[in-house]
Amino acid sequence: MATEGSSIIISSGSEDFAVGCLLSIKTTLGEEFEGQVMTFDRPSNILVSQEGPKHGPKRNIRFLKANFIKEFSFLVQAEDPLDIKKCYIDLHSLQAREELALRQAEADAERIGVGVTAEAQSIFDALSKTLPVRWDKTVIVVMNEVRVGSPYLAECVSGGTPAANDRVKKVLELERKRLQARGASR
Repeated sequence: MATEGSSIIISSGSEDFAVGCLLSIKTTLGEEFEGQVMTFDRPSNILVSQEGPKHGPKRNIRFLKANFIKEFSFLVQAEDPLDIKKCYIDLHSLQAREELALRQAEADAERIGVGVTAEAQSIFDALSKTLPVRWDKTVIVVMNEVRVGSPYLAECVSGGTPAANDRVKKVLELERKRLQARGASR
């Protein structure tokens, strides 16, 4: 890394990327974009650039292996994109995204049965595609009324209306046939 005036020049083999400069980049995959150089990590050969408006809170950060750069052209030298005085972080937006991700992770975790077989989980997953389901320990509860206990056969269905029972039994039978067909093909 060498400095030239107020710019920081980062060398990637025979190519130089100045922090802050705006580049037009074409990748080996045919993608074209413009980005402002934030940094270049020589050991991993990764160029980090930001895309989007120069001002405002929303920007995309792109990490690109330099070997995937087919060609690039220098557009203009701009200010340092990491200038602390001009950085803006929307903490409320970040906290909202974090809360949403945590709620989604908790919902995903509730869909995984504890102490059940892979077959039981497959049956749960099949039922969940068309019906609201949840686990109650090792019992699958469908539509908050129909219960399916181990070994998760049609005879193990209880509770709920006769129509709801028939629907759950039908899905159970179809899923069992699918699991047997998959097991026979292996």
